Amino acid sequence: MIKSVLQAIPAYVMSIFIFPEVVINDIERMLNAFWGCGGSSSKGIRWIAWDRLTCSKKDGGLGFRKFRAFNMAMVAKQGWFIMSHPQSLVSRFFKAGYFPKTSFFEANLGSNPSFVWRSIWKARDVLMLGCRWSIGDGSPIKVMQEPWIRGKGERCVPGPQQHGIYNMVVKDLLLPNVKQWNMRLI
Repeated sequence: MIKSVLQAIPAYVMSIFIFPEVVINDIERMLNAFWGCGGSSSKGIRWIAWDRLTCSKKDGGLGFRKFRAFNMAMVAKQGWFIMSHPQSLVSRFFKAGYFPKTSFFEANLGSNPSFVWRSIWKARDVLMLGCRWSIGDGSPIKVMQEPWIRGKGERCVPGPQQHGIYNMVVKDLLLPNVKQWNMRLI
């Protein structure tokens, strides 16, 4: 009941806004109190710590959500939608208002941003950890500013570099009409 009902209640709002740490702690405290003694009173025995309840079942926990990570993932999903559907109304709205001349990853917070944009902008760090470009022909991908490199190390080309490289796109690093790297240029 806790997992299917109580954890699902804040899910819609958590997919749009990043909750303050205090609110997340209060939600987790209420769930922990309900689990520990069947109500919201502080009486009762806590049989297991909340950190242990949030472990996966294979690790001996009960698989309850870690609300901070869940909240960031849900808001990052909105950022993913903005990136993957640039012609949608909401994507065009945010692009016009907050990053008209740059990409989503290069966007600044701006002055007087809405709470929704502030949340999406903060959650884009989650996307930066896992997003990679599908290179294709490489024409829209900037070599220095966007996370396009595979591997566990740096996702972007480390700087500082020569001035002309900052305007270069990945297409410039490929041989013309062949999907091979120009080793001399690299």
